[in-house]
Amino acid sequence: MANAFFTDLITTISERGRTLLRGGGAAVDKHDAKSLAELCEALVSGAGEASGTAMARDVLDGYHDLDADGRKAFFTALVHDFGPDTARLAKAIDDWRAAPSDEGASALHFASEPRRQELIRRLNRAPGGTPELVAMRTDLQDLLKANPELAALDRDIVHLLSSWFNRGFLVLRKIDWSTPANILEQIIRYEAVHEIHDWDDLRRRIDPIDRRCYAFFHPAMPDAPLIFVEIALTETIPGAIAPLLAVDRTPVPSDRARTAVFYSISNTQRGLGGISFGNFLIKQVVEELRRELPKLDTFVTLSPVPGFMAWLKQTTDATEDDRNVLKLLNEPRCFEDADITTELRAVIEPLAAHYFLKARTSKGKVIDPVARFHLGNGARLERINWLGDLSSKGQRESATVMVNYLYRLEDIEKNHEAYANDGEVVASSAVKKLLRNEGRRLLDMRLSS
Repeated sequence: MANAFFTDLITTISERGRTLLRGGGAAVDKHDAKSLAELCEALVSGAGEASGTAMARDVLDGYHDLDADGRKAFFTALVHDFGPDTARLAKAIDDWRAAPSDEGASALHFASEPRRQELIRRLNRAPGGTPELVAMRTDLQDLLKANPELAALDRDIVHLLSSWFNRGFLVLRKIDWSTPANILEQIIRYEAVHEIHDWDDLRRRIDPIDRRCYAFFHPAMPDAPLIFVEIALTETIPGAIAPLLAVDRTPVPSDRARTAVFYSISNTQRGLGGISFGNFLIKQVVEELRRELPKLDTFVTLSPVPGFMAWLKQTTDATEDDRNVLKLLNEPRCFEDADITTELRAVIEPLAAHYFLKARTSKGKVIDPVARFHLGNGARLERINWLGDLSSKGQRESATVMVNYLYRLEDIEKNHEAYANDGEVVASSAVKKLLRNEGRRLLDMRLSS
């Protein structure tokens, strides 16, 4: 109610501002990137609240009318024409050099800010401005690879969105079968890990007594989940996804559930890419679950390994014998043949341990993006699960491997520091044993050659 009243009030102010701004005359041409940039100049230079809100709305409306070339031209204008005020910046630098002081440092800070940041702030004041700026950044991301000069604009937008979408503004909401349909439709649409096939499939994931789903929302986007997590309550740590998603499974009674399994985390807004919500989401959901179900004592993920198959195909860390065995992955229905799966397991599990604990990118980072996320949040690499995901996607991307990351609240900070400061992957003894087995196997092969 309060949000609706506030939105209506701002809209009324905006509409009155449009009337004052236009004075009954013709509307500004909003269909051309140059004229839109001129309108932005007027917006960032003006001071009137009502007229500024109306002008911001006109800019956003005009942006919608631009085609792909027009949007690129508009973004380019924001980069070239809305940087720092060079005269003001030069004066601030000279003043600082002449007499360094806190006041001079503050003046230098504000003088160095690109004018487009103030423009973005003013665009955000328009009714519906926040979600439209998020969508605008999605368009910008599509252009960045071919137009790296637009990166400065992207940094400025991310800088502001990071402030507007910080944890203090986010609201955690439980998603269940009583959640409005428009939100449930987005859960289906944006599920990125394990596809939700239809409404019945969705209901099986959020309605039973041993299932939970939570999402973060922002007050400016109350009907759009930013990120959501799906959870299964189980008796033990699972090693495969199929039993969790089975149509005919038997729900686990609440009094027998001891483990909360985070089996899918999905972002919904590409325009917020690079702004992390997942770490806050997991930690807050853990607290929610502990309050609701005090008997829960284990909090783990059942996570995909999306880069593993690609790494297997190009790694130089595999022996010639390993590569010969890995060729079996090309055999039709190879994961349904017990002899083949046994042979593959002996090679793939140690290589998976190597992939997580030893292999690194050219920049020295853990290769797998899901691993980087959970390890950076302070989780422990608990278990590598062969044949964890036999879906076509699981076979194609991860050679069926799934992993469990364990969140122990008392160890999260210590694990995070080890990973962030030293690049250490905190792993269970079972995972380390797989790596030791690999080392012994390679030594035996060298001795026998």
